[in-house]
Amino acid sequence: LHRLATVDHSVRKAIQTFDFQGMMTEVHHFCARDLSAFYFDICKDTLYCEASSSPKRRSVVYVLDQVFQYLCHWLAPVLSFTAEEAWLSYKGIGFDNMSESIHLSTIAAAPSRWLNADLAAKWEKVITARGAVTAALEIERAAKKLGASLEAAPIVHVKDAGLATILKSVALDDICITSGIQITTSPAPQGTFTDGDIAVVFAKADGQKCERCWKYTNDVGSDTAHPAICKRCAQAVTSDHNTQEKKYG
Repeated sequence: LHRLATVDHSVRKAIQTFDFQGMMTEVHHFCARDLSAFYFDICKDTLYCEASSSPKRRSVVYVLDQVFQYLCHWLAPVLSFTAEEAWLSYKGIGFDNMSESIHLSTIAAAPSRWLNADLAAKWEKVITARGAVTAALEIERAAKKLGASLEAAPIVHVKDAGLATILKSVALDDICITSGIQITTSPAPQGTFTDGDIAVVFAKADGQKCERCWKYTNDVGSDTAHPAICKRCAQAVTSDHNTQEKKYG
């Protein structure tokens, strides 16, 4: 939401000065770097595997809804027909009802409460760490020691205790799309892949592969009703089933 707010500010400023090329560059970078290469990538597990009523999943859905609305309004002056089609689809109506046209719609400036410079600075460090882990895993993949990143549970060595605290405060394994991750301030073994102040030691994930989320865990089959999936997925499946039971009887 912080990035959405900063991009919204840049887009509005560009439109006021008729700098549509600058606007499109800003939006393109947001779509390619922030969304496609990062946010969408790390949120797939939450969207597909968390229970539909999970606060974690609902928060992602909220963000995606806000992103969609702002993107449609930003792109409307340039990709007019595409934005129109997407917006009418979002509204659940067809082209025969133009009362909901994107070109008749306005959207307020992104709320200032979304802006959080400290949080943004923290996540820049998290993203840097993710890049180091991803690069280390690519080397293992090229050497045919690794297939999917979920087969890995690397050890991340950082020299700075403050950075270690930051990385431990987030679900770095989910962010790096691994089945596990260990963060330590101990010196890395000689010859370890190093990127700046971060060193990454490759390790295979323990346990069995969950057939639902594809993570490797030691609790697959712990729920006898769902022997092929992990405990988290079993709880999500049970929760969604109970919700459907209440809804439809």
